[in-house]
Amino acid sequence: MGDPHGVGIVGLGVISRAYLDTLAQHPAVRIAALADLDASRSAAAAATIPGSEAVSVEGLLAHPDVQTVLNLTIPAAHADISHAAIDAGKNVYGEKPLAVTFADGRSILERAASAGVHVGCAPDTVLGTGTQTARAAIDGGLVGRPMSATAVMVTAGHERWHPHPDFYYTSGGGPLFDMGPYYISALIHLLGPVRAVVGAASRLRSERVIGSGPRAGERIPVEVDTHVTGVLEHVDGALSTITTSFDGTTTTAVPIEVHGETGTLAVPDPNYFDGEVRHFALGGTEWRPLEPQAGYAESGRGIGLLDFVLADGQRPPRAGGDVALHVLETMTALLESAAKGQRIELTTTARRPDAVPLTPADKWKGR
Repeated sequence: MGDPHGVGIVGLGVISRAYLDTLAQHPAVRIAALADLDASRSAAAAATIPGSEAVSVEGLLAHPDVQTVLNLTIPAAHADISHAAIDAGKNVYGEKPLAVTFADGRSILERAASAGVHVGCAPDTVLGTGTQTARAAIDGGLVGRPMSATAVMVTAGHERWHPHPDFYYTSGGGPLFDMGPYYISALIHLLGPVRAVVGAASRLRSERVIGSGPRAGERIPVEVDTHVTGVLEHVDGALSTITTSFDGTTTTAVPIEVHGETGTLAVPDPNYFDGEVRHFALGGTEWRPLEPQAGYAESGRGIGLLDFVLADGQRPPRAGGDVALHVLETMTALLESAAKGQRIELTTTARRPDAVPLTPADKWKGR
């Protein structure tokens, strides 16, 4: 694989552990530096990774061994950190969403293009065997021409379990921005980019009550819509309906279903890398599970960054900035449509990412 690619991580919150589990021992990358507003967190993480060091954000951006900045900050900080990294001549790979506003997301890609650096973005769960097996089935004609899809995510809200859920209910939060990137990214892999959207949204409570941790019982304000639904018109003609909600209890709906002329696919939760894909054929009598036939097997968060690094500018990364910007515009357009009561045509598109061949864990881990 050649010399390992130098990575600097900004933001050592809960999600960073999942990334470190994937990246810390991989021969293709080297975690050179870590930074967090809480210096104790970056120091603790650096102590577990030989050859890495805890530094300030400014020190990380200036670090000579950092080629790509992994941006794991909260959504409200995504744009500022990405801009700073690009200005320092670094590639950027970030957690979802790309930014809180479409304008900020577009500026990230424009600035990166001007600087000659690359942008990647989560979610990379769609590169696992779940979504990729479903995609392979669709591309192989198993359900005939795909006509429509449904995507459903319903929970009672993260304040029930998260000790500090404030950011889920401020700008950049809400069920659409929190979970929509998983579902919309999966729909793009399955059915291609989106042409236009129609949305509706509601916010039935002005505050939420924290249910656990040291702040249990504290009330926090709700500043975003907490139930968002809509229709996505894909460029090839398929229609997807999406529902994301923090206002329900649960649902029995399949996370994603794709309906074709000759069958239906049940697709597993795109918040996870694997899961069973099931097929019901036209004229059949039962669901039939499909064996994994595509995707990075047994993968975890960070596989998208590895794919990004190994692309090395020679091919489009599968978790690339163009898809992230298209997902971001799809979400902001759904909210704009809900507010205006009208259909919104998108201004961006994205190349449908390359499919992932079935790749055993030992192979993608470089063993």
